[in-house]
Amino acid sequence: MILQDAIDEYIAWQQAHGSKFTSGAGILKRFLKNVDARMNCGAVGEVEVSAFLSANGRRSGYPTTKHSVLAGFYRYAIARGYATRSPLPDRVPMPPSPPPYIYSREELRRLFDCIDISRRTPVQFDADTFRMLLLLLYGAGLRIGEALHLSLADADLPAAVLTVRDTKFYKSRLVPVGPQLADALKTYAALRANRPMPEGKDSAFLANRDGTPVAKGTVHYAFAKLRRTAGIHGVNGAYRSPCLHSFRHTFAVHRLTDWYRQGADVQRLLPRLATYLGHASLEGTQVYLSMTPELLQQASLRFERYARGGGDE
Repeated sequence: MILQDAIDEYIAWQQAHGSKFTSGAGILKRFLKNVDARMNCGAVGEVEVSAFLSANGRRSGYPTTKHSVLAGFYRYAIARGYATRSPLPDRVPMPPSPPPYIYSREELRRLFDCIDISRRTPVQFDADTFRMLLLLLYGAGLRIGEALHLSLADADLPAAVLTVRDTKFYKSRLVPVGPQLADALKTYAALRANRPMPEGKDSAFLANRDGTPVAKGTVHYAFAKLRRTAGIHGVNGAYRSPCLHSFRHTFAVHRLTDWYRQGADVQRLLPRLATYLGHASLEGTQVYLSMTPELLQQASLRFERYARGGGDE
């Protein structure tokens, strides 16, 4: 089978088995542009693969990510007899990628304090909706797409539960929220009730002033302005740049820190955190558990109590 057809079949197979596979499909399509897409699937050599893995550029992706995607494809191809071997090197030596940015509690206060200033003269996407969106990202650990896709029917305010539908893995989940976030949701819902509902209860919960859904691009633009207003620029090279997804990272790390501080059984609670975040396995949650100084301090105190014979209370 030619490489183009084998890759098209593999992408369709991944999506048919419940994976959106968006980034993986993009990597494989870029791979096709770097080799002869009409060549036999098993004829691709190590030279072509190594050149693709080492290619630089904003859209080329990390070598380890590209290696992982291609390895998955070649396992598929070999199992079906399209190739007899994998042309990939055993591993790609790479320095560790910077950990995700975690907002400090002081930075969070600055961000929320500056929302009204940064959205002083909005056309459609106003400060109330922007604040509610950021509260959902930090207070419930939602992905940006999950928050924007919430409908009015998805917010069960009396029960303080959100229904998050068709997430990253085509699954839905129930997300209970705490009292403070529940109160914020009720306050925003009262404001939202005075805006148009073009699709009734299926209308967007987070809506522009005219009732239309908020576009992701609008949110990214508004957040870049908010960051500048709040004076949050990140640390060059030490961490990834602070972004909207950093609220989700921060939610997980702050939750873990609080558990350590409370003396909770963190190992027992980690699977619950994974379920809450909508991960298919515990491994998917570990990326969010970066060691911030505050988290490291709490973990060290826990170990110190254990070492002194005080138990793990």
